[in-house]
Amino acid sequence: MALGQDDMAVLANRLLTDIAKQLGRPLAAPYEAALRATPRHLFLPDRLWLRDGAGGYRPCDKNTHPDGWWTAAYTDTPLVTQFTDGAPSSSASMPSMVLRSLLLAATEGPEPGAVLELGTGTGFNAALLCALYGQDRVTTLELDETLAAQATTRLKAAGYAPHVAVADASTDLPGNGMYDMLVATFSVDRVPAHWLRRCRPGGRIVTPWFSDWCAYGTAALDVTPDHRAEGRFHPFGSYMTMRTQAAASSCNSPVHHGGSLSGAQSMTGLSPWAVAGGDLDAEFHLGLAVPGVSYEWDSSGEHAPTRLWLYGADGSSVATIDHDGVQAEQFTVTQQGPRHLWGETSAAYARWSQLGRPTVDRHGLTLSPDGTQRVWIDSPESVLATEGDHDLNAAAAGLELKEALALAKYRERQRSGTASTGIPHAEARTRLGLDHD
Repeated sequence: MALGQDDMAVLANRLLTDIAKQLGRPLAAPYEAALRATPRHLFLPDRLWLRDGAGGYRPCDKNTHPDGWWTAAYTDTPLVTQFTDGAPSSSASMPSMVLRSLLLAATEGPEPGAVLELGTGTGFNAALLCALYGQDRVTTLELDETLAAQATTRLKAAGYAPHVAVADASTDLPGNGMYDMLVATFSVDRVPAHWLRRCRPGGRIVTPWFSDWCAYGTAALDVTPDHRAEGRFHPFGSYMTMRTQAAASSCNSPVHHGGSLSGAQSMTGLSPWAVAGGDLDAEFHLGLAVPGVSYEWDSSGEHAPTRLWLYGADGSSVATIDHDGVQAEQFTVTQQGPRHLWGETSAAYARWSQLGRPTVDRHGLTLSPDGTQRVWIDSPESVLATEGDHDLNAAAAGLELKEALALAKYRERQRSGTASTGIPHAEARTRLGLDHD
């Protein structure tokens, strides 16, 4: 199926219209020009995998289903381009998300002298960077040698020749050059310190984000003269994870092992749907506040009409929250292991509510030169969590929601150096180790 110039113009215009709808405004002229100069189909393999509507994927081959392939290529949708061990391992990102990241990466100062992309993938993002800033300024890294070679070929076919390197971005960055812009095309749950070390003051780091709880959001961090990076999260982006930073694997979850728990039982008035029902603001917050915890729904009916499983990344702690299928005022909780996962989750949810249910973009991140991360709400002075800070959440295990909310208030006052806990029960205070007040 050969397409002429007029056909290509129609496809490009349709894609630009779709992107404008997603962004809520037309692309600025330089970005529209870059997109028109970078035909997306040149960066796609002949076989794509498209969503099948049933939670899986179906192949779409350019030679046997050309209409479907060309339509997919110029639709504002992500496309899986590679499977590894039966799971998607590389994709062509949704074009509007690519453009959002590039718009976010642009600073108000002069154009970047050196740009580093992490995760070459198909090469499409690197091509856009070349169109925007010039190929001599762009370096792109890819872990997979085969993907790097294919991307190099596609970039050349599109008229671009940036420096393409094969490297693992999780361990080190090749060479010793410094960069003004670093853009990742995969998600991370922490920003490696060596990324920061290779960015000049005044530069910017943009990376999609994930937690074990919620793979969502994009961080934009400005590099300061004292070699910190600081900025806010933005409410877009759900990307594949950096391969060496995988979330807690669902194959190790108790759902797949068909296990049952023998831990302590209690009742909760907090609905499991409140914490894991699709409220991205709540789930994003929980992912930051309760690290190393994943969830999975079980509607098999084997244990309860509906069950929410929580499990720790190391497999040592598990919790279940059961709905009896009748009433929605009380839910049965069972917790097992050193971390009381529902206690931590309910305490974090109570604090999120007490803080006014902050949206994704009220959350921010500060990265210290040594790699320590600090998450905050509204301003860097209002710290939500520092790495390793889940110990206090763990201490809340078994608390009722009323006590958890009091703990949330105490944590906020503790951050600002003010008053006593406000937790009236001596037993709760002792469990939390707060009797020193």
